[in-house]
Amino acid sequence: MVRLLLRTLIFLASAALGLLVAAAVLDGFTVAASGFVVTVVVFAVAQSVLSPFIFKMSTRYAPAFLGGIGLVSTFVALLLAHLLTDGLSITGTATWVLATIIVWVVTAIATFALPFVLLREKRSRRADTGNPTPAAG
Repeated sequence: MVRLLLRTLIFLASAALGLLVAAAVLDGFTVAASGFVVTVVVFAVAQSVLSPFIFKMSTRYAPAFLGGIGLVSTFVALLLAHLLTDGLSITGTATWVLATIIVWVVTAIATFALPFVLLREKRSRRADTGNPTPAAG
């Protein structure tokens, strides 16, 4: 249960970081503070549901498309967050393309890096309290 919550936290945090970086870099990409949490949740849920679906459809109908699954699911998740919430506004074709790439790259890096950051803090807390790190197994 703790692992599921940690994975959910990491996925939501990486989605938030991706959206914030895109908003900072792109003029036509705006995330409203009032709808930010809802936008992040809609984006993260859409991406987590769409990725396996798009993977399955790609393997069946377009195997050459397998490498772009992350980009496609990110684009569709951005589209859904844009359409279903008031917290995300994306204007212009170039902004859509660049936002998809930026959010995809940032979420991928954050999803990889955040567990190390969170586990490092957990390890340092254990060291501060004198509790040994449990053996892996």
